[in-house]
Amino acid sequence: MHQAVTRLERGESELALAGGVHTMLSGRLLELRANAGMLSPDGRCATFDAAATGYVRGEGCGIVVLKRLDEPEADGDRIWGVIRSTALNQDGASPSLTVPSRPAQERRIKAPLARAGIEPARVDYLKAPGPGTPVGDPIELEATAAAYGRGRDPERPLLVGSVKTNIGHVESAAGVAGVIKTILAMKYRVAPTHLHSRTLNPDMGWDGLPLRGTAEPTPWPVSDDHPPTAGVNGFGIDTGGGTLDELRRNVREAANCCFDDDMDLPRPIRLHYAKVEVLVARSSRGDASVTETRVSRNPPSPPRPPAPHRPGA
Repeated sequence: MHQAVTRLERGESELALAGGVHTMLSGRLLELRANAGMLSPDGRCATFDAAATGYVRGEGCGIVVLKRLDEPEADGDRIWGVIRSTALNQDGASPSLTVPSRPAQERRIKAPLARAGIEPARVDYLKAPGPGTPVGDPIELEATAAAYGRGRDPERPLLVGSVKTNIGHVESAAGVAGVIKTILAMKYRVAPTHLHSRTLNPDMGWDGLPLRGTAEPTPWPVSDDHPPTAGVNGFGIDTGGGTLDELRRNVREAANCCFDDDMDLPRPIRLHYAKVEVLVARSSRGDASVTETRVSRNPPSPPRPPAPHRPGA
Protein backbone atom coordinates (compact mmCIF):
# COMPACT_ATOMS: atom_id res chain seq x y z
CA MET A 1 0.00 0.00 0.00
CA HIS A 2 2.83 2.36 0.79
CA GLN A 3 4.34 1.76 -2.62
CA ALA A 4 0.96 2.25 -4.30
CA VAL A 5 0.38 5.55 -2.53
CA THR A 6 3.88 6.76 -3.34
CA ARG A 7 3.45 6.02 -7.06
CA LEU A 8 0.13 7.83 -7.11
CA GLU A 9 1.57 10.84 -5.34
CA ARG A 10 4.44 10.99 -7.82
CA GLY A 11 2.11 10.73 -10.78
CA GLU A 12 3.63 7.42 -11.88
CA SER A 13 0.25 5.64 -11.79
CA GLU A 14 -3.35 6.69 -12.34
CA LEU A 15 -4.87 3.82 -10.37
CA ALA A 16 -3.40 1.23 -8.02
CA LEU A 17 -4.62 -2.04 -6.54
CA ALA A 18 -3.15 -2.86 -3.14
CA GLY A 19 -3.85 -5.99 -1.18
CA GLY A 20 -2.66 -9.34 0.02
CA VAL A 21 -3.56 -13.00 0.02
CA HIS A 22 -2.57 -15.84 2.30
CA THR A 23 -3.26 -19.55 2.00
CA MET A 24 -1.77 -22.42 3.97
CA LEU A 25 -0.74 -24.97 1.37
CA SER A 26 1.58 -26.91 3.65
CA GLY A 27 1.51 -27.86 7.30
CA ARG A 28 5.26 -27.36 7.68
CA LEU A 29 5.16 -23.70 8.77
CA LEU A 30 2.26 -24.43 11.10
CA GLU A 31 4.28 -27.21 12.69
CA LEU A 32 7.41 -25.09 13.07
CA ARG A 33 5.55 -22.17 14.65
CA ALA A 34 3.62 -24.44 16.99
CA ASN A 35 6.87 -26.08 18.11
CA ALA A 36 8.33 -22.62 18.71
CA GLY A 37 5.43 -21.77 21.03
CA MET A 38 4.12 -18.97 18.80
CA LEU A 39 0.61 -20.39 18.25
CA SER A 40 -2.31 -20.41 20.66
CA PRO A 41 -2.94 -23.95 21.90
CA ASP A 42 -6.69 -23.31 22.31
CA GLY A 43 -7.23 -21.97 18.80
CA ARG A 44 -8.12 -18.46 20.02
CA CYS A 45 -6.20 -15.22 19.64
CA ALA A 46 -6.72 -13.37 22.95
CA THR A 47 -4.79 -10.19 22.19
CA PHE A 48 -4.04 -8.01 25.27
CA ASP A 49 -5.73 -10.56 27.56
CA ALA A 50 -4.13 -12.08 30.63
CA ALA A 51 -4.70 -15.52 29.07
CA ALA A 52 -2.97 -14.66 25.76
CA THR A 53 -0.74 -17.54 24.70
CA GLY A 54 -0.09 -16.85 21.03
CA TYR A 55 -1.86 -16.27 17.75
CA VAL A 56 -3.90 -18.37 15.32
CA ARG A 57 -3.01 -18.59 11.64
CA GLY A 58 -5.75 -17.78 9.16
CA GLU A 59 -6.38 -17.64 5.45
CA GLY A 60 -7.85 -14.77 3.49
CA CYS A 61 -7.44 -12.12 0.86
CA GLY A 62 -8.28 -8.47 0.50
CA ILE A 63 -7.72 -5.69 -1.98
CA VAL A 64 -8.42 -1.98 -2.18
CA VAL A 65 -8.54 0.38 -5.17
CA LEU A 66 -6.55 3.58 -4.76
CA LYS A 67 -6.82 6.81 -6.75
CA ARG A 68 -5.82 10.41 -6.20
CA LEU A 69 -8.75 12.02 -4.40
CA ASP A 70 -9.84 14.42 -7.14
CA GLU A 71 -10.24 11.59 -9.67
CA PRO A 72 -12.81 9.39 -7.85
CA GLU A 73 -14.73 12.54 -6.99
CA ALA A 74 -14.88 13.44 -10.70
CA ASP A 75 -15.67 9.83 -11.71
CA GLY A 76 -18.51 9.52 -9.19
CA ASP A 77 -16.83 6.61 -7.36
CA ARG A 78 -17.78 5.72 -3.81
CA ILE A 79 -15.00 6.96 -1.53
CA TRP A 80 -14.53 4.72 1.49
CA GLY A 81 -11.60 6.55 3.00
CA VAL A 82 -8.80 9.03 2.43
CA ILE A 83 -5.23 8.00 3.23
CA ARG A 84 -3.40 11.00 4.61
CA SER A 85 0.10 9.61 5.12
CA THR A 86 2.05 6.37 5.31
CA ALA A 87 5.46 5.28 6.54
CA LEU A 88 7.73 2.26 6.63
CA ASN A 89 10.74 1.38 8.72
CA GLN A 90 12.94 -1.44 9.94
CA ASP A 91 13.25 -2.33 13.61
CA GLY A 92 17.03 -2.46 13.66
CA ALA A 93 18.70 -4.24 16.55
CA SER A 94 16.28 -6.03 18.88
CA PRO A 95 16.61 -8.87 21.41
CA SER A 96 15.41 -11.49 18.92
CA LEU A 97 13.57 -12.04 15.64
CA THR A 98 10.14 -12.16 17.30
CA VAL A 99 10.70 -9.33 19.81
CA PRO A 100 9.79 -5.90 18.36
CA SER A 101 11.63 -2.69 19.11
CA ARG A 102 9.59 -0.13 21.03
CA PRO A 103 11.65 2.92 19.88
CA ALA A 104 11.31 1.87 16.22
CA GLN A 105 7.55 1.38 16.59
CA GLU A 106 7.14 4.73 18.29
CA ARG A 107 9.10 6.55 15.58
CA ARG A 108 7.04 4.96 12.83
CA ILE A 109 3.79 6.02 14.49
CA LYS A 110 4.92 9.62 14.90
CA ALA A 111 6.37 10.10 11.41
CA PRO A 112 3.16 9.84 9.35
CA LEU A 113 1.21 11.82 11.94
CA ALA A 114 3.67 14.66 11.64
CA ARG A 115 3.63 14.53 7.82
CA ALA A 116 -0.16 14.62 7.72
CA GLY A 117 -0.36 17.38 10.34
CA ILE A 118 -2.55 15.24 12.61
CA GLU A 119 -2.27 15.70 16.37
CA PRO A 120 -1.93 12.30 18.12
CA ALA A 121 -4.83 13.15 20.44
CA ARG A 122 -7.09 13.53 17.39
CA VAL A 123 -6.92 9.82 16.59
CA ASP A 124 -9.98 8.00 17.93
CA TYR A 125 -9.21 4.35 17.21
CA LEU A 126 -6.19 2.17 16.45
CA LYS A 127 -6.24 -1.18 14.72
CA ALA A 128 -3.21 -2.73 16.37
CA PRO A 129 -1.27 -5.78 15.13
CA GLY A 130 -1.94 -7.50 18.47
CA PRO A 131 -0.17 -10.85 18.00
CA GLY A 132 -1.55 -12.12 21.28
CA THR A 133 1.85 -12.97 22.76
CA PRO A 134 3.07 -12.18 26.29
CA VAL A 135 6.16 -10.42 24.90
CA GLY A 136 4.89 -8.57 21.83
CA ASP A 137 1.62 -7.16 23.18
CA PRO A 138 3.13 -5.12 26.07
CA ILE A 139 5.86 -3.62 23.85
CA GLU A 140 3.31 -2.62 21.26
CA LEU A 141 1.01 -0.98 23.82
CA GLU A 142 3.86 0.95 25.42
CA ALA A 143 4.90 2.37 22.04
CA THR A 144 1.27 3.16 21.20
CA ALA A 145 0.69 4.95 24.50
CA ALA A 146 3.88 6.98 24.13
CA ALA A 147 3.05 8.07 20.58
CA TYR A 148 -0.68 8.75 20.95
CA GLY A 149 -0.85 9.84 24.57
CA ARG A 150 0.59 13.34 24.18
CA GLY A 151 -2.10 15.95 24.82
CA ARG A 152 -4.87 13.38 25.09
CA ASP A 153 -7.84 14.06 27.35
CA PRO A 154 -8.04 11.29 30.02
CA GLU A 155 -11.79 11.17 29.36
CA ARG A 156 -11.15 10.28 25.67
CA PRO A 157 -8.73 7.33 25.69
CA LEU A 158 -7.56 5.83 22.40
CA LEU A 159 -9.75 2.84 21.53
CA VAL A 160 -7.65 -0.18 20.59
CA GLY A 161 -8.56 -3.44 18.85
CA SER A 162 -7.08 -6.13 16.60
CA VAL A 163 -8.50 -7.96 13.59
CA LYS A 164 -6.57 -11.07 14.65
CA THR A 165 -9.18 -11.78 17.31
CA ASN A 166 -11.80 -11.92 14.53
CA ILE A 167 -10.16 -13.90 11.76
CA GLY A 168 -6.75 -14.93 13.04
CA HIS A 169 -3.42 -13.83 11.61
CA VAL A 170 -3.70 -13.86 7.84
CA GLU A 171 -0.05 -12.86 7.54
CA SER A 172 0.52 -11.40 4.05
CA ALA A 173 -3.15 -10.31 3.98
CA ALA A 174 -3.21 -8.99 7.55
CA GLY A 175 -2.52 -5.37 6.63
CA VAL A 176 -5.37 -5.00 4.21
CA ALA A 177 -7.70 -6.86 6.56
CA GLY A 178 -6.94 -4.28 9.24
CA VAL A 179 -7.61 -1.46 6.83
CA ILE A 180 -10.93 -2.93 5.71
CA LYS A 181 -12.07 -3.56 9.28
CA THR A 182 -11.14 -0.02 10.32
CA ILE A 183 -12.91 1.66 7.42
CA LEU A 184 -16.07 -0.37 8.04
CA ALA A 185 -15.90 0.59 11.73
CA MET A 186 -15.73 4.25 10.74
CA LYS A 187 -18.64 3.86 8.35
CA TYR A 188 -20.90 2.38 11.02
CA ARG A 189 -19.45 4.60 13.76
CA VAL A 190 -18.79 1.64 16.05
CA ALA A 191 -15.48 0.25 17.30
CA PRO A 192 -15.97 -3.54 16.92
CA THR A 193 -15.77 -6.00 19.76
CA HIS A 194 -12.26 -7.13 20.60
CA LEU A 195 -13.00 -10.85 20.93
CA HIS A 196 -11.70 -13.33 23.53
CA SER A 197 -10.88 -10.52 25.97
CA ARG A 198 -12.06 -11.41 29.45
CA THR A 199 -9.37 -10.00 31.73
CA LEU A 200 -6.93 -7.44 30.36
CA ASN A 201 -3.33 -8.35 31.10
CA PRO A 202 -2.54 -6.52 34.38
CA ASP A 203 1.19 -6.54 33.54
CA MET A 204 0.50 -3.97 30.81
CA GLY A 205 -0.46 -1.27 33.31
CA TRP A 206 -3.74 -0.31 31.65
CA ASP A 207 -4.69 2.08 34.46
CA GLY A 208 -1.72 4.27 33.59
CA LEU A 209 -2.15 4.17 29.80
CA PRO A 210 -4.33 6.52 27.69
CA LEU A 211 -5.80 3.44 25.99
CA ARG A 212 -8.98 1.41 26.20
CA GLY A 213 -9.61 -2.06 24.82
CA THR A 214 -12.98 -2.53 23.08
CA ALA A 215 -14.26 -5.61 24.90
CA GLU A 216 -17.74 -4.80 23.60
CA PRO A 217 -19.14 -2.80 20.67
CA THR A 218 -18.21 0.79 21.49
CA PRO A 219 -19.80 3.90 19.91
CA TRP A 220 -17.29 5.92 17.91
CA PRO A 221 -16.20 9.03 19.85
CA VAL A 222 -17.94 12.16 18.62
CA SER A 223 -15.98 15.39 18.28
CA ASP A 224 -16.96 18.85 17.12
CA ASP A 225 -13.44 19.81 16.04
CA HIS A 226 -12.46 16.88 13.80
CA PRO A 227 -14.03 14.06 11.76
CA PRO A 228 -13.63 10.37 12.74
CA THR A 229 -9.94 9.52 12.65
CA ALA A 230 -8.31 6.11 12.99
CA GLY A 231 -4.94 4.45 12.66
CA VAL A 232 -3.94 1.04 11.32
CA ASN A 233 -0.69 -0.40 12.60
CA GLY A 234 1.16 -3.58 11.70
CA PHE A 235 4.42 -5.48 11.54
CA GLY A 236 6.07 -8.10 9.40
CA ILE A 237 9.26 -10.11 9.10
CA ASP A 238 11.57 -9.52 6.17
CA THR A 239 13.85 -12.09 4.57
CA GLY A 240 16.80 -10.65 6.43
CA GLY A 241 15.25 -11.45 9.79
CA GLY A 242 14.27 -7.94 10.88
CA THR A 243 10.81 -6.85 11.91
CA LEU A 244 8.87 -4.26 9.98
CA ASP A 245 5.88 -2.13 10.78
CA GLU A 246 3.75 -1.90 7.81
CA LEU A 247 0.50 -0.31 7.15
CA ARG A 248 -1.78 -0.15 4.33
CA ARG A 249 0.79 2.08 2.88
CA ASN A 250 3.75 0.72 4.57
CA VAL A 251 4.96 -0.86 7.60
CA ARG A 252 4.14 1.99 9.83
CA GLU A 253 1.80 4.30 8.21
CA ALA A 254 -0.89 6.69 9.11
CA ALA A 255 -3.93 7.70 7.24
CA ASN A 256 -7.01 9.77 7.52
CA CYS A 257 -10.40 8.91 6.11
CA CYS A 258 -13.72 10.65 6.24
CA PHE A 259 -17.27 9.63 5.63
CA ASP A 260 -20.66 11.16 5.99
CA ASP A 261 -23.67 9.12 6.95
CA ASP A 262 -24.48 8.47 3.28
CA MET A 263 -20.88 7.64 2.37
CA ASP A 264 -20.92 10.35 -0.27
CA LEU A 265 -18.13 12.44 1.20
CA PRO A 266 -14.89 11.42 2.88
CA ARG A 267 -13.92 12.09 6.45
CA PRO A 268 -10.53 11.68 8.02
CA ILE A 269 -9.28 8.32 9.01
CA ARG A 270 -5.78 7.56 9.79
CA LEU A 271 -4.07 4.36 8.83
CA HIS A 272 -0.80 3.13 10.01
CA TYR A 273 0.43 -0.24 8.85
CA ALA A 274 -0.27 -2.97 6.50
CA LYS A 275 -0.39 -6.66 6.17
CA VAL A 276 -3.73 -8.13 6.06
CA GLU A 277 -6.03 -10.90 5.84
CA VAL A 278 -9.65 -10.21 5.37
CA LEU A 279 -13.08 -11.46 5.03
CA VAL A 280 -15.68 -9.05 3.96
CA ALA A 281 -19.03 -10.41 2.93
CA ARG A 282 -21.67 -8.52 1.01
CA SER A 283 -25.37 -9.12 1.32
CA SER A 284 -27.83 -8.83 -1.54
CA ARG A 285 -28.35 -5.23 -0.45
CA GLY A 286 -24.69 -4.47 -0.95
CA ASP A 287 -23.95 -4.04 2.76
CA ALA A 288 -20.47 -5.08 3.82
CA SER A 289 -19.63 -6.86 7.04
CA VAL A 290 -16.56 -8.51 8.47
CA THR A 291 -17.01 -12.19 9.10
CA GLU A 292 -15.24 -14.39 11.61
CA THR A 293 -13.61 -17.61 10.46
CA ARG A 294 -12.27 -20.67 12.17
CA VAL A 295 -8.84 -21.99 11.45
CA SER A 296 -8.27 -25.71 11.26
CA ARG A 297 -4.81 -27.12 11.72
CA ASN A 298 -3.16 -28.95 8.89
CA PRO A 299 -1.43 -32.23 9.62
CA PRO A 300 2.36 -31.98 9.81
CA SER A 301 4.16 -32.41 6.54
CA PRO A 302 6.09 -35.65 6.02
CA PRO A 303 9.87 -35.36 6.47
CA ARG A 304 11.72 -34.28 3.38
CA PRO A 305 14.41 -36.51 1.91
CA PRO A 306 17.95 -35.10 2.19
CA ALA A 307 18.97 -32.97 -0.79
CA PRO A 308 21.58 -34.54 -3.08
CA HIS A 309 25.14 -33.25 -2.72
CA ARG A 310 26.00 -30.64 -5.35
CA PRO A 311 29.59 -29.44 -5.65
CA GLY A 312 30.02 -25.67 -5.54
CA ALA A 313 31.16 -23.76 -8.58
